[in-house]
Amino acid sequence: MAEIAQLMGTFGVSWQKFGAQTILFIIVYLVLKKFAFGPAVAMFEERRRRIEEGQVNAEKIKKQLAESEIRCQEILRKANADAQRIIDEGRESSEAHSQKSSQQAIKDAESIISRAHEAVVLDRAKMVAEVKKEMVHLVVETTSKVAGKILSAQDQERLEGETAKQLAA
Repeated sequence: MAEIAQLMGTFGVSWQKFGAQTILFIIVYLVLKKFAFGPAVAMFEERRRRIEEGQVNAEKIKKQLAESEIRCQEILRKANADAQRIIDEGRESSEAHSQKSSQQAIKDAESIISRAHEAVVLDRAKMVAEVKKEMVHLVVETTSKVAGKILSAQDQERLEGETAKQLAA
């Protein structure tokens, strides 16, 4: 211990000053701990806690964003599938309607053609009858002029009958 006392003496350290400085250091340390270090450490702890909360919240937000993206993609996929289904149904409905319209138009056209054909046949028959009647009349008139006399009702009927037979053949 004597060596320590000699060493302290060489450096100019006295036990009284060393004790006083140690007590002063402890007092300053306790005051600083209570009034400076305590609030600073509390502030750093609060900041660290907020940063950790922020990181946890950021992770939660990233997860929620990823889930939202997945849900959004699923909704878009369903919407696209529904839209395609509606388009396909519309296309099928349009094709069915087009076929029905086409078939109805064909039926209408066939009906018109059939009625026109019937009308032509009737008109032709009517015209043929009129032509025959007119020809019979012309034959009777021509015969009476050629014969130079007025034909009797019997002669006219006989000539009409013969002319009608010849025209029918």
